[in-house]
Amino acid sequence: MKIISGSSNRPLAEEIARYLNISLSEVELKKFKDNEISVKIGENIREVDLFIVQSTCNPANDHLMELLLMIDAAFRASARRITAVIPYFGYARQDRKVEPRVPISAKVVANILQAVGVKRILTVELHSEQIQGFFDVPVDNLISTPIMVDYLKKLNISDAVIVSPDTGGVERARFLGKRLNAGLAIIDKRRPEANVSKVMHVIGDVTGKNCILLDDMIDTGGSISGAARALREDGARDIYCVATHPVLSADAAEKLRSADFKEIVVTNTIPMSPEKKLPNMTVLSIAPLFGEAIQRIHNGESVSSLFV
Repeated sequence: MKIISGSSNRPLAEEIARYLNISLSEVELKKFKDNEISVKIGENIREVDLFIVQSTCNPANDHLMELLLMIDAAFRASARRITAVIPYFGYARQDRKVEPRVPISAKVVANILQAVGVKRILTVELHSEQIQGFFDVPVDNLISTPIMVDYLKKLNISDAVIVSPDTGGVERARFLGKRLNAGLAIIDKRRPEANVSKVMHVIGDVTGKNCILLDDMIDTGGSISGAARALREDGARDIYCVATHPVLSADAAEKLRSADFKEIVVTNTIPMSPEKKLPNMTVLSIAPLFGEAIQRIHNGESVSSLFV
């Protein structure tokens, strides 16, 4: 088994390698003057079980292209099996036709990854689980709940209610609520256009409760901040924000600051610049979860049993 890393999140790849008690294998990544990407794997990987760690976060297209070229380089170097470890899977929100004459971009990405020779996908908290069906190779879609549960239990939040910011996240919220013995509420919202949401109602009793808003990602911060305001209007006490992927586009940090969360909890699937990290933000490492999953895949053991 060997692990190589792209440029999108090398610190996470190094953490995963340390968990597995191995070193990252050498790979040379550079750009030509016209911004074409160049890749060279720096050691023998013939008949190796190879894991390539690369989030397709901003700049998504550069990181995706870098991943494709690393996969192709590994294929041509005769790696026995190539697993793309994609902590944050970009384009996942474009998973269906929401209007005429638009692509299903998540399917396009799946097709391209398979075309260059990937044999397995390992990711966490896909925006929608049906994306697994876009692939004709095995996909392990991990959930970050075990890491979140361990941390949230230490906070000893009383009278807790897990709040899903939309109907699509209800199963995720129910899963966490069961492990924290907490109630459940749902935000009814509408999306008039991309990256814009309007809260309509709060479904469930949040009066006098400590609310944990749970989502798969924070992009512009508009949805989660609007949900926090709606919860306060309904009489909620402290409000926590919990999300796996801190995309934090545009002025997301300012919106989160104005939402006055008690605490914001995210993971390191996407590297965070210092100016976007707020004083009340906690970043949990997802490395142990990926490290354990990689070890189990390599040994032919069950991955799903991690979440029983």
